[in-house]
Amino acid sequence: MQDLTKFIKRIYNSKELKEIEHKLKCLGTDTKYNVTTFCTYRLLATIVAFILTIFLLDSGYIYAPFVAVGTYYLFYYINITKKLKFRNKRLEHQALYFFEILTLTLESGRNLENALIVTCDNVDSEISKIFKNTLENMKFGKSLIETLTDLKETMSSNIISNIILNIIQTNRFGNSILDTLYNEVDYLRQKELMDAKEQINKIPNKVSIISVLFIVPLILVLILGPYLIQFIS
Repeated sequence: MQDLTKFIKRIYNSKELKEIEHKLKCLGTDTKYNVTTFCTYRLLATIVAFILTIFLLDSGYIYAPFVAVGTYYLFYYINITKKLKFRNKRLEHQALYFFEILTLTLESGRNLENALIVTCDNVDSEISKIFKNTLENMKFGKSLIETLTDLKETMSSNIISNIILNIIQTNRFGNSILDTLYNEVDYLRQKELMDAKEQINKIPNKVSIISVLFIVPLILVLILGPYLIQFIS
C-alpha cells in the first residue's frame, strides 16, 4: 500500500492530490474511495479504455487517446462532481428543518452547544448525523468553535458552510445567534421556494419533449393510417 501511495504521488502533483482528498472528505459516506484508491482506479480505467479502443475499433489507435482522456475526466465527474451535486441538494433540503429546530431550541434558553446536542438527538437526518459525529470531537478536548470550524472545512455544500461560518463568527464576537439563525432559516425557505418554482417551470419543457417523441407520432399514425392502408391495397 505504501508503494502504491508513492507511485500515485509521482504521477499526480501535490495540489491535485490535495484537491481530490478534500473533495472525497466532503463526500463523507457517499464515497468508497480514499485518495490513493481513487487515483489508482482512475488510472486503471483510463488504461483499460485506451487498450479496448485500440483492439475493438478500426483505426482505434487514432481514437484511443481521445477516449482515454474522456474516461479520465468522466471518472472524476461520475465519482466526485456528480455525487457532490446530489449530496449538496440532499443536505440543503434537510438543512431547513434542522436549523428550524436548532432555532427553536435556542429560543428555549439553551446555549449553542446544548442546543446543537438536543437538535441532533431529535432530528433524524443525514445533516443531523454529520453534526452529531462532529460534536463527538469535543470529547477529545476540542472547543465548540474548533469543532464547527473543522465541520465547515469538510462540508460539501457552500450554503451550509456559510451558515456554519456565520454561527462561528456570531458566537465568537458575542452577537445574537438567534438573529443570525432567523436570517439563515429565511434564506433556506426562499431557496426551497425558488427550487420548487424552477422544477415547476421545467414541466412544460418535459411535457413538450414527451409530446414530440410519443404523442405526435401516434396522432400522425391515426390520421395517416387509413390512407396508408388504402395506398398499400
